[in-house]
Amino acid sequence: MATKILLLEDDFVLSEILMEFLQERDYQVTLCEDANTALETAYEHSFDLWILDVKVPQGNGFSLLKELRECGKNTPAIFITSLDSIEDLQNGYKAGCDDYIKKPFELLELQYRIETLLKRSFAHKDDDFVALPNGFRFGILRQLLYDAQGEVVTLTQKETLLLALLLQNKNTYVSQETIFATLWEYEQEPSEMSLRAYVKNLRKILGKDCILNQRGRGYCYVG
Repeated sequence: MATKILLLEDDFVLSEILMEFLQERDYQVTLCEDANTALETAYEHSFDLWILDVKVPQGNGFSLLKELRECGKNTPAIFITSLDSIEDLQNGYKAGCDDYIKKPFELLELQYRIETLLKRSFAHKDDDFVALPNGFRFGILRQLLYDAQGEVVTLTQKETLLLALLLQNKNTYVSQETIFATLWEYEQEPSEMSLRAYVKNLRKILGKDCILNQRGRGYCYVG
């Protein structure tokens, strides 16, 4: 099956060059020329990669990607842009990009970056999964939670560590002390209130009865 790429680029000449280059390499490319169209297209269709210009009509690539990330879309993304300051680079990665290429660039450079990202994003196919309620799966190697549609569910780092720890000790209570030692670095101060928030969010996603807690015993994933 051909790799599907969403390309956001409003420069007609450059978009034609990129389309021809990518299609010659058997990528299936959907071109969008403004941010609103790209946003709707990314919502409605599944892609393996987004390639996004930043300075485009009806918005910009930074805001577009930030909105998609906040909605739980985790498709790998590359920015291609003439913006070249350190602040622009920082804004790009803050928005959630996986790579950032400054214009002008060599087409082969883009190809190498695409291949690197796709290898990384497809690595979960060789992962070992733990089946969870309602079609959810947790990838042990990549430490990622997937929903029934195969989309990555956004968790904080500590929520991910907590879920992994509880799944490793399925149907067994894990003490609060062990959880604190796993989730918090040595120099950090553990927070019982934060731990309760992490558990609450995991219950909201997976089901309120999947994680039990008992005073003095800790927390337990049941399944």
